[in-house]
Formats: sequence, C-alpha cells, structure tokens
Amino acid sequence: MPSRRSSGCVRRPELPREKAEDAFQEALQADDPVELYERAPCGYLSTGADGRIVKANQTFLTLSGYGLAELLSRSFSDLLTPGCRIFEQTHLMPMLRMHGEAREIALDLVRTNGDILPVLINAMMDIAGDGRPPVVRIAVFDATERRRYERQLMAAKERAEASERHARTLARTLQQTFIPPSLPRIPGLHTANVYRPAGDGTEVGGDFYDVFPIGNDAWTVVVGDVCGKGAEAAVVTALVRHTVRALSVIHDRPAEVMTRLNEVLLRFETDRFCTVVLAMLRPESNGWRVTVCAGGHPPPILIDSDSLPEPLDVRGPLVGIFAQATYTDQELLLGPGQTLLMHTDGITEARGPDGYYGDVRLLRVLSGLGPEPQRLVDGLVADAVEFQGTSTRDDIAVLAVGVPGET
Repeated sequence: MPSRRSSGCVRRPELPREKAEDAFQEALQADDPVELYERAPCGYLSTGADGRIVKANQTFLTLSGYGLAELLSRSFSDLLTPGCRIFEQTHLMPMLRMHGEAREIALDLVRTNGDILPVLINAMMDIAGDGRPPVVRIAVFDATERRRYERQLMAAKERAEASERHARTLARTLQQTFIPPSLPRIPGLHTANVYRPAGDGTEVGGDFYDVFPIGNDAWTVVVGDVCGKGAEAAVVTALVRHTVRALSVIHDRPAEVMTRLNEVLLRFETDRFCTVVLAMLRPESNGWRVTVCAGGHPPPILIDSDSLPEPLDVRGPLVGIFAQATYTDQELLLGPGQTLLMHTDGITEARGPDGYYGDVRLLRVLSGLGPEPQRLVDGLVADAVEFQGTSTRDDIAVLAVGVPGET
C-alpha cells in the first residue's frame, strides 16, 4: 500500500476546513515538519518557473477541491478566473522575476465544483544558485470573509457618497433661492455685489443677500450669514431670507423685522442661528433715507470720496439665540457720491500668513477704492482672496448700494 508521504498520485483525504487549525496545533506540539506543512492554516503550493505545480499541501487541496494528482498536471494560472489569469501572467510573474517576492495579492480561485474562492497570496521565487531551476513558493489564504467585508464597506461607501451628492444637490438648489443671479435695477441707486463660496464651491454655506422692493419706491437690502454649512444651513438660510421678505412688507422698521425674525428662528427646530444686517431705503429730494438694523453682524460701512470709510454705530445680538433680544435702528441720509457697503465675516475673519484680515485692513483697502459700488466690491473681494492665498476658507458675500455723484 503506497505511503501517504511518498506517493504524489494518491488523493489525500480532505480535512474539513474548521479542523485545520486544530490539526496544525497538534502537529506543532508533536514537532512533525510534514504535518506542519500538510495541516497549515493556509494553503501551500510549489511551482516551477513555468508555473507548473510540483507540490501542494492538504490545506490547499481542501480549499481548491482538487486531488494532488489532478493538480500536478496543471499550472497555477489554470486554477484562476480568466481575469486573474491575465493578471498572474502580466503582473505577478514579472514581479516575482524582478523582485523575488509578492505580497497580499488578491486573486479568485476556481474550485473543482465551479465555485469562486477569493484568496490572498504571498509568493516567493527561490533561486538556488547552483544551477537548479528556480522554484516559486506560494502561500494561499482564504479571503472569503475579507472580500465580503470589503464589499460591505464598498456598498456603504457608495451609499454614503450617493447621500452626500443628494445633500449637496439639495443644498445647491436651495442656495439658488437665496443668492439672486442679479440685483434689480433701482432708479437713483447703483448696486453691486460679489458672492464667492469657500474652497472649490462644492460645500454650500449660509451666506446670503437680497434686494427687493417694499412699496412706494422703498427698498429693502439685507445681508446675512447662517452658522454652519451643508443642507441644514441651506434650509435655515432659505427660511431666513423668505421670512425677511414677508416681514418687510408688514413692518416698516428694520428693528421690528429683526425682532420678529428672532422669534421665528427660536420657534424653528434647529440649533442654527444667524447674523443679519438689514436696511430700508426710501428716496428723498437730496438722496436716500436709510434705516439700518444689525443683529450680530459686522456693521455697514459708509464710503465717501471726501472722507475716510466709517463703520456705522449699529449693533445688536445674534438672531435666533436670545428670547428677549432687543434691536435698534439707526438712520442716515445717503447723499450723492456716497455708498453703503455690507459684507459677511468671510472678509474680516479671513486668515492669511499674517493672521486675520481684520477691520483695520478692511478700512484701509476701502479708502483706496473710492465710493463707486462695483469697483468697491470687486476690489475688496480680490484683496481678501489674495490675502488668503487664493483659497477662501469661508464664504464671502459683499453688497454695495450707492447714490450717483452730482454731474
């Protein structure tokens, strides 16, 4: 009767996979090198340089379903799926010839019953140096659970990416409702605006602005910033913008609008708050009467060619935080050659190599630009972007309304 060790043509009995570990431990305790090889927790193969199998352990026979006699007539690539066979011939073997080893290569093994078995292999080319042909030694690990886990991770990643794309699409759609594509033409006023999103513009922020009529040649101008980014911030921003529009028709004082807006946000189920500066403009014989109110927002700046830029003394609490918030109005006459500029904190809180952009730099830059609205907003935003190194870290919204100078 042929010996199990000496015969390469006798089909060895398959060892159930779950018992391979126990058999390996028994062989380890007995210090039997043959048993350690045959019952190892991974499959072992030896092939010639041409890929022909010359030896395989019992664990590999169990994994593949083949008998040893069947394997000795095949090459390793014959056991792989067509795609993995191409990879083995064009990548794995050249890698072994160049570097002598390859690690953690994912392949698909075709078992005798046609099932596909995901495996990971480590391989080494052993060159004796005494004229004997090289031998390739391959360790084969069952990667079924790993591949299943990878598929689950990939599916979860795809779902997350799809959800993120949907949220961004929703946010961008909402943003289109609170960033007007162009400002309305107002007889007797020049208007200009710039909106620049943070970074590459893929993440929607909470900056917004609006200009709209409120009857009797009067207009409302508003600039605001809802804290945070993404879809939730966009939802709150849309709420704030449309609420301001509705309240401005009912109330003729910005402070009243701000007070009611604060009440609306407090009732809305969100932890988002916002900053807002709101101005109502009404024409007069020598200019425009402007009534301004601010809630936690940088104050508007009055620019005049005959004097230095001057921030208005108008401040108030954040909107949507305090139940008993009090807001006050300030009035001024915007005369010929004067411009009122409003901006979000994406300007003053911009960070560059020298720290924050800040109010001092803001006023210095504005003093050199003059009161013409378009020149103001373009020059200010260009300087703020350059200060940050061309990549903005926060959204920027700037809006200017000016009375043309006398001719």
